[in-house]
Amino acid sequence: MAMKIRRLRSGDEAVIRWLAARDADYDLEGRGHPRTPLNPEALRAYLANPAVLHWAAQEQERIDGFLQCVVIPLRAGAGEELLLYEIGVHRDHRREGVGTALVESMYVWMHEHRVDDVWVLADNPGAVSFYESVGFRVADEMSTYMTAKAGERRSRP
Repeated sequence: MAMKIRRLRSGDEAVIRWLAARDADYDLEGRGHPRTPLNPEALRAYLANPAVLHWAAQEQERIDGFLQCVVIPLRAGAGEELLLYEIGVHRDHRREGVGTALVESMYVWMHEHRVDDVWVLADNPGAVSFYESVGFRVADEMSTYMTAKAGERRSRP
């Protein structure tokens, strides 16, 4: 049976829970770890959110890979862009075209919904090479990736 790519929707909660429990199988060696799945109500809301695009590459019951994007509304210009937030291919199925097929599904969705731009933060040389192979290019201006946690914010004097 051939691999199929499908967008996850309400009713696919078990797939998201399964992926969370096996996160390390879809990440770089030594980097991933089992994640705590969302509670049932949050998981239903996640899959029902139209801004969440989550695809799975499956062959029968086996999940070979996944891709998660978020539609970002813009205040001007095209009105929307896409953030490719996460892609993972099971370690037993890398270099078989799974990631490329997932990205192609994303591009098809973009064309159908008239979303022109997608961006991704690549955090290792292998990721940069992969994204370049599927049509991304390094931006002329390099950004600085920064994070903050609301509960750890320093008070201003």
